[in-house]
Amino acid sequence: MKNLVMRWVLFLMILLKSITSFAQDHLYSEFFNSPLYLNPALTGQFKADLRVDLIYRNQWTNVPGPLSYFTGSIDYNIPRLGGGIGLLFTRGSEGTAYLDKTNFSALYSYSVGSEDFVLSFGLQAGMTNRTIDYGKLIFANQIDPTLGIIPGSSNAGDLPFNNKFYFDTGVGTNLAIGDFNIGAAVQHINQPNESFTGMPDKLPMRINTHVSYRLDLNSMDNMDDDDKTYVIPSVVFYKQSNFDSYSVGVQYKRRGVNVGVSYRSGAETGPSALVLSLIFDIFVNRDGAEKFRFGVSHDSAVQGLTYGNTAGSTEGSLGYETTLPSNGNNDPPRFEGAHRCYEFY
Repeated sequence: MKNLVMRWVLFLMILLKSITSFAQDHLYSEFFNSPLYLNPALTGQFKADLRVDLIYRNQWTNVPGPLSYFTGSIDYNIPRLGGGIGLLFTRGSEGTAYLDKTNFSALYSYSVGSEDFVLSFGLQAGMTNRTIDYGKLIFANQIDPTLGIIPGSSNAGDLPFNNKFYFDTGVGTNLAIGDFNIGAAVQHINQPNESFTGMPDKLPMRINTHVSYRLDLNSMDNMDDDDKTYVIPSVVFYKQSNFDSYSVGVQYKRRGVNVGVSYRSGAETGPSALVLSLIFDIFVNRDGAEKFRFGVSHDSAVQGLTYGNTAGSTEGSLGYETTLPSNGNNDPPRFEGAHRCYEFY
């Protein structure tokens, strides 16, 4: 019984530390299937008119308390405005007390360039709601040294607040030149206060950079781009306060199938992981620039926590692009001939 009490006390200490300390944004292994979450400058940077992306991550399945994240986005390519507009929805749920964070943002990007390159700039602004359910926590006054958890005991450990709203902003830039795609973004520029205690607790800025290269294995063949074979190495680096992480990987893409493997460092927030991803373009209509994509990936811990302790992390994603009937082909891309970010994955 004494061991049970000590376990609950330790769990409470860890939980309260996570609530009062600064939060860190979740990261997706399939970053290329959630472009607006990665960088607001990628808004509207695709061949069709309308794009919808959905991605879900279930992290460390064996760890008590759910660690799940969902992001949905929709963006519209408007060549006459020089870029695109979009909406982004993100929700995360962590721990047995369901520490939930929900964000809804609007995005805008503007592009300049020529047939050789495209340089885009993006803006993001929205509202975030952060909540916690204290009723699912066990506090010290509810534990008896002999009996353990006291049935029916009331919770006297509530913090002053359990619901927090705040304004949030972000910016980004992206350059597609030749077979290179290079971008950077900064989130939480205003460093909003997300504390539940009434004391200041600013959310640190998140900085991420990403570089990809598309190696055409059929460069000498007169083939349509969708029929060619590519090798796509990429590097993504994240930094938020004292936490930093990088992901290094390579993908093999042939027609509608994309197989990738990458390594992501874990630093202080979790184990390093080896990631395997499979992406399928299930339906492609080249004439209408229409595409339906399905992706799945799995992270396996290779350092720190073992795979037996975490059971890894799994992601699933869906993406759809289409040309609206009213537009047809009367509104061609501004930079026809130049590679855009959508061609790199």
